[in-house]
Amino acid sequence: MNGAFTDPQTGGDTGGGAARTFIAKARPQWDELNRLLDTYKRRGPSGMTTDELSQLDRLYRLTTVHLAQLQTRAPQSPYVAHLNSLVARTHSVIYVSSRVGPARRVLRFLVTGFPRAVARTGRCQAVACAFFFIAAILAALPANVDPSAAYAFTMAGDFRLPGCTAEQLETALRSGRDWPFAMKFIFAAQLFVNNTTVGFNAFVSGVLAGIPTVFIMMLNGAILGSFTMMHHRQDIVAEVWAWLLPHGVPEIAAAILCGGAGLYIGAAILQPGFEARSARLKEAARTGMQVVLGCVPLLVAAAIIEAFLRQSELGATARLIFAAGAAVVLTVYLGAGFVLERAEARARERAEDVAAIRASSSL
Repeated sequence: MNGAFTDPQTGGDTGGGAARTFIAKARPQWDELNRLLDTYKRRGPSGMTTDELSQLDRLYRLTTVHLAQLQTRAPQSPYVAHLNSLVARTHSVIYVSSRVGPARRVLRFLVTGFPRAVARTGRCQAVACAFFFIAAILAALPANVDPSAAYAFTMAGDFRLPGCTAEQLETALRSGRDWPFAMKFIFAAQLFVNNTTVGFNAFVSGVLAGIPTVFIMMLNGAILGSFTMMHHRQDIVAEVWAWLLPHGVPEIAAAILCGGAGLYIGAAILQPGFEARSARLKEAARTGMQVVLGCVPLLVAAAIIEAFLRQSELGATARLIFAAGAAVVLTVYLGAGFVLERAEARARERAEDVAAIRASSSL
């Protein structure tokens, strides 16, 4: 590489005309690697897609080759130091950061990885939420006109039936408060297993184009609408919501999130876009599984609240305040994922614009 030209960033001597051509062609790849490193720093490995991690590894190996070529042919180029730093940062990410302990990885996933996965499946989450609550309304309306309509969505073995009196329904709501700790603990375990089964079924059934997932969402919504309307008709309003919402906030949220993850898989099958269907499905399954795993703590919390707080002597007002607080915390927590994803998208757009400007100016 004989001759010299001025580096557009540093103004230094970088080598000859061949070096100019080589750097102009390679720089977009270096910029992309730098962007991926910034993404990794903000989101961590759990917040990156499989394609992004594969691209990070590929560009790392390619940049090490570029560094060796520059060191051999243009050792005085300022880009040698730049690439040295870039390769060292990437090596640290791939071979050092990957050794982070499992506890730290789990914490990082819960803090940012889970809410960001929810944000990436946001449209499907909105669809799942719509199916759930539309079904709840459609089941509540006929039950309000004809109480016997509630039988259609009464679970087998449930003694709370449309024909019950207000006194019988209130007694059922207040039952179990004198249970011993051991019985409540067993009850919590049973609730966790049942709720996890519903959520996981809503997720995995997404591979059938999401159709069973829609059915699961609507069925659970209809059960909720029918159950609450049965109490409303007996003027049991505040107490039924105080009984339901403390554990219902995390439980219903987890069910909808799992359903949204299932619909995300279904959408990948039906509309893979420009990607191969298998690749799109693999990526959707990975993101969806992140959502499902993130729902596990919600289901644990719901089971504990239902077994202990619901089965306590706490008054209706205190229960509703607790539920409102839980809803606010959960909304802020998941909303942060949307904010982080949006910020990342803007940063990526700016990086792409800068790379395009640099590429055009080097021609």
